[in-house]
Amino acid sequence: MLFNNATAIDFLMDHKDRIISQWTQFSLSGEKVEHFFKLFIEKMKKQQSTLEECLDSLSENIATEQLLQIMSMEEFTKTITAGRSIMIEEVLTLHLTPCDSLRLINEINRSLDQLVQQTITYYAKLQTKSLEEQYYFISQTHKDRLTLLGQMTSSFVHEFRNPLTSIMGFIQLLQSEHPEVKYLDIISSELNQLNSRITQFLNLSKKEKASEYIDSFSISKLVDDVIEFLYPSILDANATVSYAIPDDIMISGSKEEIRQVLLNIILNALDVIPTTSVPTITISGTQSREGLLLTIANNGPKIPDDVLPTIFDPFVTTKTKGTGLGLFVCKEIIEKHGGSLTCNSSNFLTTFTIHLPI
Repeated sequence: MLFNNATAIDFLMDHKDRIISQWTQFSLSGEKVEHFFKLFIEKMKKQQSTLEECLDSLSENIATEQLLQIMSMEEFTKTITAGRSIMIEEVLTLHLTPCDSLRLINEINRSLDQLVQQTITYYAKLQTKSLEEQYYFISQTHKDRLTLLGQMTSSFVHEFRNPLTSIMGFIQLLQSEHPEVKYLDIISSELNQLNSRITQFLNLSKKEKASEYIDSFSISKLVDDVIEFLYPSILDANATVSYAIPDDIMISGSKEEIRQVLLNIILNALDVIPTTSVPTITISGTQSREGLLLTIANNGPKIPDDVLPTIFDPFVTTKTKGTGLGLFVCKEIIEKHGGSLTCNSSNFLTTFTIHLPI
């Protein structure tokens, strides 16, 4: 038999029912198989560009079907492989020259390869879109929970702070009227600490801009005050704290909030460095065109790699009795001041880096 394009088309059309019947046994729907078979015949009649447009459309339909039916791409690939074998076997029943048989088989392989490639590409896009939608849903749910937490925290804190303010006021009156009474100064100090902690929790629900309470202060002086305040804790941890910050670096913002950031980070360091042979905390600050670069480093144990990316998320903590809110509040404060807070950790050093505008 003399091979030509028309003969090959006639042959495939004559064997159409048998090819489709065998192919549909491998889980791809008969409608899609028939559609593809028709496209394959059209390939022999039309230009390549027309076929590619048709293949794109079919690929999208098949890919959508696979996703909706939760059909694995492995199963889809096996189905296409089965169709390839069936058509090639049919071609080999023709009494063609080896050259003509090879040309027809190459056409089959090329078209099927295009279908598989385009389907997998589109399938991957659909999966990416699905994952993005899931992430958006989870993100929104997380934000809603944080909003609710913020509202609950704010309500609780205000209800708690009102009687606390009254108690602190009466303690001050007692101190002025009866200075001889013991332990009033200790009670006052503890109440101030409690009030400070309440303020920290209140920061979870506050979104004010730093410009609402601007101070201009020396970061070096502030660090010095914080180290002095923490001196008993530093002694208890047997730690060495060194810092080098130029005195002339001035920043603007809430001095009390920046103090809270420094306290949280240094206290966290003091909690972990006693496990080292020479507990050390090093603080350094430099000024550039971009602003203040402040680093607080400690030689405590490495933060686990699986925890480090989420270290600033709420309720993430490596402490047994930690709340997981300290670093979250720190990041909120720094970002509210137009800066950034990051953390790097190795086997030898854990460094918190603060960038703030001058």
